[in-house]
Amino acid sequence: MLLIVLVVYLCPFFQCQTQDTELSEDVDFEEYAISDTDPNAVGFSLHFETKPHIQELSVQTTIISRYAFTAVSCSMLNRHSAATQGVFQFHIPTAAYISNFTMIVGGRVFPSQVKAREKKMKKEGGENNGKKNKNTPEQSEGEMAVFRMEVTIPGRNRAVFLLTYEELLQRRLGHYEHVTSVQPMQLVSRLSVGVTVVEHSRITYLEVLPLRNGKTPSSNGNGKSDGKVGPPVSTVIRQNDTLNTIIYIYIYIYIYIYIYIYIYIMKLRNNFKAVNTIQIYLSAFFQVLDGHFVHYFAPKDLPVVPKNVVFVIDTSASMVGTKIRQTKEALFTILRELRPSDHFNFVTFSNRIRVWHPGKLVPVTPNNIRDAKKFIYMISPTGGTDINGGIQAGSALLGDYLSSKEESHHNSVSLIIFLTDGRPTVGIVQSPSIIGNTKAAVQEKFCLFTIGMGDDVDYRLLERMSLENCGTMRRIPEDANASVMLKGFYDEIGTPLLSDIRVEYSEDAVEYITQNLFTNYFNGSELIVAGKLTNHSSDSLHVQVTASNSERSIVLEKDVSIHEREQETERRLAEAEAGPNVNGYVERLWGYLSVKDGLKGRLRSQTSADRENYTQHATNLSLTYNFLTPLTQMTVEKPQVLADGTLAQKEAEATEAPPPAESSNQLSEDDNTLTPQSLHRNQPPKPISAVSKATSGVSKLTKKSVTVSKTSADGDPHFVVEVPLSKLTVCFNINGEPGHILRLVTDHKRSGVTVNGALIGAPAPASSHKEQRTYFSTITIVADKPHRSYIEVTPRNVILDDRDRMILLSSSSISVETANLGVVIVSNTNLTVTILGTIQFVILFHHYKNPAPYQRDHLGFYIANSKGLSKDTHGLLGQFLYEDIGLTQLPGNFSMAGKNSTQGTLGKNTTLPSCPALKVKDRTVPVIKKSRRIYSGKQTVDCWFAKNNAAKLIDGQYSDYVVSHLFDTGDWANGTNTH
Repeated sequence: MLLIVLVVYLCPFFQCQTQDTELSEDVDFEEYAISDTDPNAVGFSLHFETKPHIQELSVQTTIISRYAFTAVSCSMLNRHSAATQGVFQFHIPTAAYISNFTMIVGGRVFPSQVKAREKKMKKEGGENNGKKNKNTPEQSEGEMAVFRMEVTIPGRNRAVFLLTYEELLQRRLGHYEHVTSVQPMQLVSRLSVGVTVVEHSRITYLEVLPLRNGKTPSSNGNGKSDGKVGPPVSTVIRQNDTLNTIIYIYIYIYIYIYIYIYIYIMKLRNNFKAVNTIQIYLSAFFQVLDGHFVHYFAPKDLPVVPKNVVFVIDTSASMVGTKIRQTKEALFTILRELRPSDHFNFVTFSNRIRVWHPGKLVPVTPNNIRDAKKFIYMISPTGGTDINGGIQAGSALLGDYLSSKEESHHNSVSLIIFLTDGRPTVGIVQSPSIIGNTKAAVQEKFCLFTIGMGDDVDYRLLERMSLENCGTMRRIPEDANASVMLKGFYDEIGTPLLSDIRVEYSEDAVEYITQNLFTNYFNGSELIVAGKLTNHSSDSLHVQVTASNSERSIVLEKDVSIHEREQETERRLAEAEAGPNVNGYVERLWGYLSVKDGLKGRLRSQTSADRENYTQHATNLSLTYNFLTPLTQMTVEKPQVLADGTLAQKEAEATEAPPPAESSNQLSEDDNTLTPQSLHRNQPPKPISAVSKATSGVSKLTKKSVTVSKTSADGDPHFVVEVPLSKLTVCFNINGEPGHILRLVTDHKRSGVTVNGALIGAPAPASSHKEQRTYFSTITIVADKPHRSYIEVTPRNVILDDRDRMILLSSSSISVETANLGVVIVSNTNLTVTILGTIQFVILFHHYKNPAPYQRDHLGFYIANSKGLSKDTHGLLGQFLYEDIGLTQLPGNFSMAGKNSTQGTLGKNTTLPSCPALKVKDRTVPVIKKSRRIYSGKQTVDCWFAKNNAAKLIDGQYSDYVVSHLFDTGDWANGTNTH
């Protein structure tokens, strides 16, 4: 009966995918787009039985002292005689690194390989400055990324997908949580989740929280559930004297919903006096294995350090409703928990800045708390978002207070808690300027903690602001209980115990230690330092910790026995029977932290040399430990399936195809053997829409490539314009300068779409009348409605930013859909961008294996579908979309003097043969008949060619279309097109 109720209740969430041994996850709605009769055809069918069936999905996690190894195994069965596509998709935490992926198809093994990215990632300018995609270090908590792999499964055969990833779990308020996200989205015969926990201190509380559907937390804010709903009935928890805890969650029912499984663990020890506690933590939480060590530093029961805190709160119009109500609730709760020794103040910002008590921080007294509540209660959201102004006001307030001569703040911790729900819209809006102004205002006098609420936040900006100012960033999802999460975040940083902590070890005994300088240590958190031992003959390691607390400076020293700690670590692992997954876990933890440090240093670096050093160091470590990080990419071998549905016997090929012999930009070609693979940002699934249909398969786009418009800018660059109203084809050249950025399409005020292209130069061929050639090296497509998103394309990389950022390779075949954008990449061939389901552009990749001196890898831009662009669209190409251009003949006695020439050259009334001309608005443009080759030379088009940089054909002059930067969305200098 219970099973029937579950199936009826969960039916609306039905969808498809598979997995086999350890950690279960999600599937793709696009899988249903494959026809029942032809697995390679692009059509839409509801014959779900043609999809591979997930026989078993299993997830096994081993956690050793907060370092978690997770292994996922998924087994798919193709019951039919014809080959079909299987998609393995799994959600992993953004802080985790994939360390292995292997497929077993038809009994043959297809491994993967992690290698360095082919091209150094480009630092992004404009508003969205910062790091990219899922691998951004320490990105917002609670966010998941998606690993996706598609493979052809032979008929009557099975595919097994094996995925492993590693992650360091963060200890907060004395406990930590492990989350497993299970989203198979189809019927699963057998689903199991297992967790093994090995801790070197006794676990005093452990709870498996209830399953939940979606992102909304199921706990009451401190990690514990409310007790009304328990874990799955099949949950088994076993704990033995060796402190090894095993949690098995076997689910034998059919599951096709979102499931997040939380394991909540809290470690407590007996109480000790302050100094004794620190001494204990110097040695008791020191582990040694295989020539590496890890030191966990988390003392308790220290006197609380007074704090000086300024709350900077966004009160723009977007905060109205639930957001401001929950923010106020959290602030009311926080006010009750301020200590008598604390000082505080409030700054609110929208398009005006308001300070509660200008020029000072007030002590915690009953009257001040009462007045602060009145101030919070009266907050009313309105206006825009001046992030820079809010930060500057809060920093000046706290900085002036700390520099005041009347007060002594030597033994206190100072911080700003900054909260916003949007991107900067008024005042200074450029991210680099805001970051620089913030650092100049803070001047390393205090720490900045940033909080982003909802989905329309520039999280890279907030992360960079906090990272460069000794703070952290926290993300509050749109559907989360903001009041609970705000209160929880404050609890983490609201009780400072130490400041200016430095952890040092014997100089002659260690090398390559991870971060060992910490600005603050808060109650319930944990400082972790790992390193590599160099002096193997030494039996002890000298440890020294210096710090400051509320009363004085502290210097503690202790000699730790290396041999004793290594024996203890080995004994614990042996007793726990943790298995082979954890071999060398201390070294891998050191590698994990070292990569994180390198990525943080790369983000903070101020010079290109520093950035390159950090990049090289993090890349080498990523390759050493086979981590898939922002600096590496994964190549996966794939099976070849014959037309009869059987597995080919030839050598498997890799998804990262080698570069072709010549220019590979053939729009009509499609390599159906490529396996799309990427890391996608996690988004809730949605019904199949126009966008998802358009991007459901690469083959659909390329097979219909003949319908792509001729309106394009390609090659040197040569512009071709199909004039819809006149049924004419017009062409012209733009002889720009290298470094110029051309405005191709702009409809910023209406649809919000802007397309810009940057030029690079090359010497012209010897026989050419030109001095140089120019090509498009980068094309950006910005979509500002309903929210800002963009795509930046180069011949090697594609950067996609729609609230979250991804970097994709042009050499991969990838299909990605976000809220605003649909993107399909055909390996080394072309990219299709669909905006809001209607506007569609195609960009060709031109690659040369052995380029001549006048050749450069470059891009071609084509307008495939202009529906959705308004009549105000402008730009070198956009202005012709709704233009009515007529073809006429200039008479034989037409005077070429005046506008078209000089009288001295041709005479006043030189008689010439009749010549064709175009009528554009009130302008007459002489043209000649030419042919252009488009679509990588696959098609020839006849067109009317306008000379002299399209003089008089285009509105204004060529220079009017040169913009300042790739993300420039400003209006055209002479206004919009008129009709």
